[in-house]
Amino acid sequence: MSKLHLINEIITTVKMASVEYDETKLAIYLDDLLSSYSIEVLNEELLTDNNEEYLTMYLGAIRLENYAETTIINYQYELKRFLKFIMKPLLKVNTIDVRQYLTASSHLKSGTIATKLTIIKAFYTWLVREEIILKNPASKIKSPKVPKRLREGLTIEELEIVRESCSTLCQRALIEVFYSTACRLSELSALNIHDINWQDMSTIVYGKGSKERKVFFSFKALFHLKRYLCSRNDDCEALFATERRPYRRLTNRGIQYQIDKIEQVTQVSKPLTPHVMRHTFATLSMDSGIELADLQHLLGHEDPATTLRYAPVSEERKRQAFKKYHIQ
Repeated sequence: MSKLHLINEIITTVKMASVEYDETKLAIYLDDLLSSYSIEVLNEELLTDNNEEYLTMYLGAIRLENYAETTIINYQYELKRFLKFIMKPLLKVNTIDVRQYLTASSHLKSGTIATKLTIIKAFYTWLVREEIILKNPASKIKSPKVPKRLREGLTIEELEIVRESCSTLCQRALIEVFYSTACRLSELSALNIHDINWQDMSTIVYGKGSKERKVFFSFKALFHLKRYLCSRNDDCEALFATERRPYRRLTNRGIQYQIDKIEQVTQVSKPLTPHVMRHTFATLSMDSGIELADLQHLLGHEDPATTLRYAPVSEERKRQAFKKYHIQ
């Protein structure tokens, strides 16, 4: 019998006894129930050691649920920080402990704190589901209000400025591929040369939750990608590789470094990141009249509401839609 079952039986017994509450009778009931068990005080250090075991089990569970590897790494990092802060067994953590941890992070942005709370809640929800603990100590804590941020994409004029700011073939190819495919950083980093279907001008990427989707290259993107690939003298299979030996795949950080170098010389006031390029694809596509459902599939979103956060309908587009569809 698990500890949870034992606790449930004790609770049931107490409820039965409380019909006619009597301390002596209650003591007899509990003594009789617990007579088959050996009760001892558990070592606090041993319980704390179990924290790592539970964390490892949880990370393995969400990996089986096809969580993205970057998400798993973020969860691991955040939960390790949480465990280090509380310095007590997970089974003994209460709501006050969680609040104290979040309060210690109050200097951070509300969005960051909300993310921390989401991760902790998810971890404890799993512990409850696995019958390791009885209740989630974070369930009653409300997430801080996060101001809605609209990441602006580049205008077509700003995009041209960014293009002209590229100083290497690799940088230009990165900008064109990001803009043409609307790939996430991790999706682009994982691509290999043989993944490209040159005839179909497309490739398959694997997004969040390892979900597969096809993305497409413009003529301009393929032109600059071919120029970049022809300039390489390595045998690395990665679509984007390091410039010096030992040649290896350009990591997320390596790609971001190249984008940062472009941002340093460009005259555009907006930040330049792979995600901004994704927003640029969405915004300019919406302005060109793409259907929301089509854009949703190209971006790999399950919910069209998410797509609208990337590319809200402009006032001009609303005006044109009104003129086109309104019946006088």
